[in-house]
Amino acid sequence: MIYTVAAAAILVTMGLALARALLGPTVCDRILAVNMFGTKTVLLIAVLAFMSGRTDIIDIALIYALINFIGVVAVLKLVEQGNFHTAGEEENETCEQVNDY
Repeated sequence: MIYTVAAAAILVTMGLALARALLGPTVCDRILAVNMFGTKTVLLIAVLAFMSGRTDIIDIALIYALINFIGVVAVLKLVEQGNFHTAGEEENETCEQVNDY
């Protein structure tokens, strides 16, 4: 019963993260929403593993978490520098500059 409620709550937050990723308003918001969606996917896989009694699926969740982390870091580098090769610093607007309130 509690795992079903947890899975439903995770699915709701995944829907909200997907809405934020689609609507926007900045690229940084979209990247953070995709990162949150990936994290919630890992949580959902873990909850479903415990619901089914197959704890060996947790390994898949850990691999997905690593892929999610590497992907988000790569996309952030691409957005910030414009390519994956730049060694020097450029005068681009970063996520920290955009989100200073």
